[in-house]
Amino acid sequence: MANQEIERKFLVKGNYKKHASEKIKIVQAFLSTVPERTVRIRIKGDKGYLTIKGIGNESGASRYEFEKEISVNDAIDLIKICEPGVIDKTRYIVPISNNLFFEVDEFYGENGGLVVAEIELPSEDTVFEKPAWLGKEVTGDVRYFNSMLMKNPYKNWK
Repeated sequence: MANQEIERKFLVKGNYKKHASEKIKIVQAFLSTVPERTVRIRIKGDKGYLTIKGIGNESGASRYEFEKEISVNDAIDLIKICEPGVIDKTRYIVPISNNLFFEVDEFYGENGGLVVAEIELPSEDTVFEKPAWLGKEVTGDVRYFNSMLMKNPYKNWK
């Protein structure tokens, strides 16, 4: 199903884990990282996914997204032909209010030490509770896109 994805992204500065309702292991790689379309292969828990994202709007909060579940075996095969680099992370689901929740990603490997929280919203002007552990907003900062973290990992930042 195709739709418009609206999300905001933040750095994390405190303890979110005690609020998490779920924890999921994620490994992903990219077949394409051109700005007009990123094509991602992801293994999330025991499921595989193919995701295509379009270019973001001016604020960086909204962009076209198409996602299809595929078998884990297909995902493993596709990762073998992806661009170099793999994103390895654990995602914590942290509910806040009004059916909204943060997805907090704790990265490993070359992106170790980076923790980013995203919240998907019904509209760009949706008001939501900002927990004390939420840090600086980085929505639209391309350095924090997973496709860019693969090319320029967090460990290389100064």
